[in-house]
Amino acid sequence: MISTKERIDLLVQLGEYMKSGNEAWLEIKERARNRNAWFDAESINMAVQGITSRFLEEELLTEWVNSYPAPKHSVKVGIVMAGNIPLVGFHDFLCGFITGHSLFIKLSSKDDVLLRHLVDKLIEWQPAVAEQVTFAENLKGCDAYIATGSNNTARYFEQYFGKYPNIIRRNRTSVAVLTGNESENDLLQLGKDIFSYYGLGCRNVTKVFLPEGYDVRVLLDGLRPYGDIIHHHKYKHNYDYYLAIYLLNKVPYHTNDFLLMVENKEPFSAVSVLHYGFYTDKAELLECLQTDDNIQCIVDNVNIPYGQSQFPALTDYADDIDTMMFLSAL
Repeated sequence: MISTKERIDLLVQLGEYMKSGNEAWLEIKERARNRNAWFDAESINMAVQGITSRFLEEELLTEWVNSYPAPKHSVKVGIVMAGNIPLVGFHDFLCGFITGHSLFIKLSSKDDVLLRHLVDKLIEWQPAVAEQVTFAENLKGCDAYIATGSNNTARYFEQYFGKYPNIIRRNRTSVAVLTGNESENDLLQLGKDIFSYYGLGCRNVTKVFLPEGYDVRVLLDGLRPYGDIIHHHKYKHNYDYYLAIYLLNKVPYHTNDFLLMVENKEPFSAVSVLHYGFYTDKAELLECLQTDDNIQCIVDNVNIPYGQSQFPALTDYADDIDTMMFLSAL
């Protein structure tokens, strides 16, 4: 049995490895890029930076683990991971690993290279990890489950895992609230929240709320430094497709030639599309957003600063469900 201190040491070592220019790690990142066209070098490196700087520091890990009771028993935990952005399931792995449970992980076919390699490195450094972490296609026989997917797959997860202790996550997205007093740099930083990972993550801003009378062109102009995103073939395909749809259906839109802005009540928008709406009372709006189950993050330079939505802390749990408390109580 590996002690908690040993696990922390291993994770810190893993963080150093992920920050390194190790040839094997560089080859794995290249393989992940070849496997999924959305996983370009910038996206993978951003995910790695977030994990190494916000998760895999000894002081952060120690304080985090010590704030929870240790599980009384080690049980089998099945984890179904999403694959929308690189290493999106790493935090679930981290929670399960640090609490000492036996993990059975089903990777998404879209993101089945990076984490598998990182676990192999842990096993190389400490062979006992192989007894704790298993990658599997079939997760039958586990005592508890953590599953992340779409609203459709969540229904199946409920059917399969509903009689066991579980965390089942559905579609979520993020929004931004502007005041109209944003600086040029504020809008530039907001662009990171919109365009990182091409908008595919639940922490990506897919809708902005603007004060009544706000000129949408100010925002579009402020985002122009991200114009090179249109050169990604899959992103451009989305842009061309939705532009054609809006033209055919006579839907009013604004564009800066790489982002479409459409007034829409829905918080979810397609890749290359940013929804917007207007508000008159910011406090009232925030109160409403904070109780909306569709919203993962609110970026407004108060709750989350512009440009920081993709760098959650260890305690920023997906869907506001405390994964560590769930695992500690099993």
